[in-house]
Formats: sequence, structure tokens, C-alpha cells
Amino acid sequence: MSKPKVVLVSCGTAIATSTVVAKAIEESMRERGIPVVTRQCKAAEIRSHLSGVDLIVTTTPLPDNLGVPVVKALPFLTGIGKEEVLNEIEEKLREA
Repeated sequence: MSKPKVVLVSCGTAIATSTVVAKAIEESMRERGIPVVTRQCKAAEIRSHLSGVDLIVTTTPLPDNLGVPVVKALPFLTGIGKEEVLNEIEEKLREA
């Protein structure tokens, strides 16, 4: 099996929302055959958590130019467009 991709999930407090998003990503990517490890952090702490990260998934605005691809995951909160975001996450992880 290939080395797991590291996905950093960022939200305002790194508690509830990021946990829901992280679990959904882990489950969906497992079903798609992509091993992932998720980490969670507050948006304000993003720069200190970038080491070894393949992709950032965020439910809140982040600074530009983080040097890592970013996927905006607001659809995880609204439920509208969630599958499209999961497809985008899969695509970015396959490119990483």
C-alpha cells in the first residue's frame, strides 16, 4: 500500500466542524482507495501545522500562498455540493 496522504483540516476552533469534515474525508477516501491521515487545527494556527501536509481542507478563510493546495469545504456544513468537494479532494490527493 502507498504512503498515506496527509490532509490538514482547518476550521475556526479545531473542535466540532473539523472533526466532522476529517471523518468524512477519511471515510470517503478509504472508499476511493486513497489512504489518508487527517490532522486538525485552528485557522489562526495554520502556518505552524504545514510540515508534511499534502492538502489543506478548510471551512473558514485562510491566508493566501501557504505553499500547499487548499480546498474550501463549506459544502460539508451546508450539505450542498459535498460530493463535488470530495471529488476535488480526491483529485488533489491523486496529484500530490
